[in-house]
Amino acid sequence: MQVKHNDVMEVGMKIHIPVSVAETKITKRYDTIPTATLHPNADEIEYIRRLVTYKDSAIIVLNKPPKVPVKGNLPVHNSMDVLAAAALSYGNEQGPKLVHRLDRESSGLLLMGRTKESFAQLHWLFTNINLAKSSSQTWNDACEATMQRYWALVIGCPKEREGLISAPLSKVLLNDGKTERVILAHPSGIDGSQEAVTEYRVMGPTINGCSWVELRPLTGRKHQLRVHCAEALGTPIVGDYKYGWFMHQRWKQMPRVDYEPMTRAPYKLRRPEGLEVQKGSALSKVPLLHLHCREMVIPHIAKFLSSSGEWHDEGTPWSSDKPDLLRFVAPMPSHMKISWNVMSSCLV
Repeated sequence: MQVKHNDVMEVGMKIHIPVSVAETKITKRYDTIPTATLHPNADEIEYIRRLVTYKDSAIIVLNKPPKVPVKGNLPVHNSMDVLAAAALSYGNEQGPKLVHRLDRESSGLLLMGRTKESFAQLHWLFTNINLAKSSSQTWNDACEATMQRYWALVIGCPKEREGLISAPLSKVLLNDGKTERVILAHPSGIDGSQEAVTEYRVMGPTINGCSWVELRPLTGRKHQLRVHCAEALGTPIVGDYKYGWFMHQRWKQMPRVDYEPMTRAPYKLRRPEGLEVQKGSALSKVPLLHLHCREMVIPHIAKFLSSSGEWHDEGTPWSSDKPDLLRFVAPMPSHMKISWNVMSSCLV
């Protein structure tokens, strides 16, 4: 019989739920992650492995697409850490662990540690990048050279072409604690603020009310770059509706250069060949977040660790006048490439 919502269960009673065992074939898609399950399938494994840009005995570096969560919490099972743990072990007993995080909506370089030692050292370094010290001067030099560079398209243009943002951040809870928002901390510092420092420079002219900006975080706080752009500079990142909703409303009403595939008006620009507007670019009605971890420089951690995983002391063969570093550069996702091409065509 059918169970009603007000029926009371008794000991020994059973409920039978019809379950469809039909499984739809998952097509291979690489712009968006395949629908994940508790146990990644062949398509998901192939997908996550295609994102790997570098791998050695100590680390794995991936180019994360937008709209993919990095850290999984129920009911999210298709996060980068879950898929990586299942598909990127490459013979190790355990899969790699996240050294740092990227927002779900952002894209770019994501670093993972393959061993307990490499994860611990790099995670500590990313957490304490301005305090990194050890017994090895070579390691200290490598720590000092560690950096990340992000590219972002912002609404408006900062008053200064380059500068240093030192604006502490704090978190507030909204909707009875269901949502969290990061804000600039009160000068008194009584609201549990955290130090947050970002270097920035404007990369080009302002076109259609937008500017490309390079950002280099010197601390690693949640939503640091988004809040610093929106609140400290007054130029929210395109597609960041959490911290720049009102600016987006004004920006969409601004006059701008039109991009038509064919037009007789001399003041209008022709859309670059092959350009698709409706893919989250700055020309679409609802742009995706334009924040991308473009470049990363880190210590060559595999050379600082011996084959047994132990740390090399000063005077070992790995010590030298110059630190051993790794540099990675990640291409932008499709929606940011479109925006870049559009703005570049305006300069021709």
